[in-house]
Amino acid sequence: MTPELEKIHALFLAEAEEQLATLEQGLLALERTSGPPPLASLLCTLHTFKGGAGAVGLTAAVELAHLLEDLLTLLEARAVVLHAGLGSLMLQAVDVLREQVGLEPASEPAQRLPAPEVRRLLESTLKASQPVQARAAAERPATPAEPTAHREHTLRVGLGRLDRMLDLTGEIAIARGRLAEMLAQAHRYTPQQLLEAHRDGDRLYLDLQEVVMKVRMVPIGRTFQPFVRTVRDLGLAMGKQVRCELSGEDVEVDTTIAELIRDPLTHLVRNAMDHGLETPEVRQARGKAPTGTLSLRAFHDAGTLVIQVVDDGMGLDRERITARARAQGLLGPEETPDDGALLRLILAPGFSTAERITELSGRGVGMDVVKRNVESLRGTVSVDSAPGEGTTFSLRLPLTLSIIEGFNVAVGGETYVIPLQNVLECVELPAAESRPGRTGVFSLRGSALPYLRLREHFGLGGSTPARENLVVIGHERGLAGLAVDTLLGQGQTVIKPLGRFCQGLPGLSGSTLLGDGRVALILDVPALLHQALQAAPPAARA
Repeated sequence: MTPELEKIHALFLAEAEEQLATLEQGLLALERTSGPPPLASLLCTLHTFKGGAGAVGLTAAVELAHLLEDLLTLLEARAVVLHAGLGSLMLQAVDVLREQVGLEPASEPAQRLPAPEVRRLLESTLKASQPVQARAAAERPATPAEPTAHREHTLRVGLGRLDRMLDLTGEIAIARGRLAEMLAQAHRYTPQQLLEAHRDGDRLYLDLQEVVMKVRMVPIGRTFQPFVRTVRDLGLAMGKQVRCELSGEDVEVDTTIAELIRDPLTHLVRNAMDHGLETPEVRQARGKAPTGTLSLRAFHDAGTLVIQVVDDGMGLDRERITARARAQGLLGPEETPDDGALLRLILAPGFSTAERITELSGRGVGMDVVKRNVESLRGTVSVDSAPGEGTTFSLRLPLTLSIIEGFNVAVGGETYVIPLQNVLECVELPAAESRPGRTGVFSLRGSALPYLRLREHFGLGGSTPARENLVVIGHERGLAGLAVDTLLGQGQTVIKPLGRFCQGLPGLSGSTLLGDGRVALILDVPALLHQALQAAPPAARA
């Protein structure tokens, strides 16, 4: 494929992904619509997709899209009646179209039909509903196109934001030129005038940074929409009646977070469908409506994004969780944790209360994946459940991954950055309570606080200073301290990924460049907190 054709194909893929997602959402909406089905927009979308596929030579996709277009035309003319089986067939056709252009299908792997079978069913439905002449192309089996080796991720950006970025770029260029000229003739200006010129440029830079951050923001609804299909398919396969409700679809989040949160949400939705929501018979026996509800919600709270997965199913069984935790050694025979700590146990690796293993869940790995993936995004997971009423999983995430408010500390000649959201307070570590070694315990207002000495943890060498400081960090796992040499204060930190040789090192989550050009490492607070608590005596962990 020539470079020109590669560019055309990449553009087609970006448009096809959006068109097929729109088509799928429209087909799902048809099943919930009473009265004449609004098919004009779907036919328009499908026709546009067919034209694009033909332009890049995807004959099999064109032929299948034409069959689906014929079927939608019959639906519009009321020559056929929409039912669950026909709806499933059309959704399967959309998945085959995804495969044929090189995209990932949206349905569960166990429920997918091969392309020739989908094509045969479509043709049979058309022939039974309307006499048609067999096309020569219909006799040829549809062969999926090979997925492209690389598909560029694209993002739609409003023209107003691009214009504002261009304006700010021009103003920054003017401010830089003015500052450079003033510095070249510094003897003619006072230090205050030079500082003011620098502040003008800095203000423009911050405005540009804000616009660039907004450009990366996308509505979370794009991430939520595919789960309507997932809930529908799983409900049919499991004999459950479940309604999927979405709220907060317009809430904006960084596009990277929107992509990386898909896997945790998939685990939570599948788990709720398998273990949370009951069958219609069980729900009616418990005095509930036969149709259950699974809700995906998003909203902003205190500068963070909160995503909730809520079901109105049976809730979590506290007794079974307690018994399982004791069997795995997570709880002592006489230990009785509070309700919040007990429910958080389901997030532990390998923990599962399922009596049987299914294709969806039961192996005790899904919830651990949720927790690890959310924490890798600097987020937290919390669980709330009422017996017989349902369960709510709340994911609290930052709005962006590229810039954070950080607290800088120095150890020896190195500088480290602690995310400010995890810093609770700073205290001096008295010489009387300072002990040599990597870990220790400090009495903070009468309570035992385990701490980790960063000098020893990272093997920096050198002697411990006479005066150390403790940065008290907090996370859902508890509190701990980080012993450092010097407190440098807070500021904005632009996050850069770790190099290949540093990836996976415990206690580090990224890096940043300091004003003097040196590299500072950003600390992974959950990992350091876990190590500090593991090394602490039991009394300090409580």
